[in-house]
Amino acid sequence: MADRPLILVDPLPRTLDVICEPDIRRRLEALGHLVVSEDEPMPDEMVDRLLPEAAILIGQTAMPRARIDRAPNLKAIFNVETNFLPNVDYEHCQARGIWVLSPTSAFAQAVAESALAMAIDLVRGITAADRAFRAGGEAYGLEANAGCFLFAGAPVGIIGFGDLGRTLRTLLTPFRNPVTVHDPWLPEEVIRAHDCKPGSLHEVLSGARIIFVFASVTTENQGFLGERELDLIQPGAAFLLMSRAAVVDFPALMRQVESGRIKAAMDVFPEEPVPADHPVRKLEGAILSAHRTGGMPEALHQIGRMTVADAELILRGLPPVMCRRADPAIARRLRSMPVSIT
Repeated sequence: MADRPLILVDPLPRTLDVICEPDIRRRLEALGHLVVSEDEPMPDEMVDRLLPEAAILIGQTAMPRARIDRAPNLKAIFNVETNFLPNVDYEHCQARGIWVLSPTSAFAQAVAESALAMAIDLVRGITAADRAFRAGGEAYGLEANAGCFLFAGAPVGIIGFGDLGRTLRTLLTPFRNPVTVHDPWLPEEVIRAHDCKPGSLHEVLSGARIIFVFASVTTENQGFLGERELDLIQPGAAFLLMSRAAVVDFPALMRQVESGRIKAAMDVFPEEPVPADHPVRKLEGAILSAHRTGGMPEALHQIGRMTVADAELILRGLPPVMCRRADPAIARRLRSMPVSIT
């Protein structure tokens, strides 16, 4: 073992079988000696005992300053939950030259694809028509399309233009939608480079007929889409909540949908699992999705591919290229939430 790097694998709520296809698992095992704890979080005693020899840590293990100081050989920490949690001293890792990484883009394709599908469903009334048909209340022809409009060419607004927003922008290309983006963390040049128009929150909400919300929750933006902001949305518009429910005043959003002013699709909710008696379950004019858009096998396998690829580079003395590096200034502002095992 002395000649092989020690790799601690503490991946819950993920497991290696979920994120690693067999060939990726073999590549990971070829990198060094693996110590894996996935029936339970790795016990503190085991972490503290093994850290002095560890070169790579894969998982959501708490890494305060004292632990980092006991890990002189540590080169990288990979968060495979894909959220940067507040249990790591990011500044001290940076000072020590330890990469703190996460394959955050792994879910982008899966979530963007579902967001596009749900948006087309909303504006064309596909699910609503199916429900009416099954209940014996269907209409035909022009009458059946009351309140619907063509997705192609309709003005789109995107709030939050990270991996999810940029992937969706690519999927929108054949539909020729003019796209306005609001993301206060990005310079206008980045937004324009993706063939989008930078806009204020007011411009996005009032000007778009289809609005995608991909914003992360930070210490500064919780509930920033409140009743006043939702009132700016055009009547009949489609609103898709795809990132974190905490960015929206959820009761206010439900009132907007219940009144018939707007239609909505929601993949995230303030409390998950959603209580059985939550009124959202009876909300007409909404498509409801149980935080499932990203949980595809292909997306989960991408976590393993990205993690192993960067671990191979780091152990060769090269910088990572696949995963996102935790910037201490940004990590302090994010308010991550745990995810399910899927």
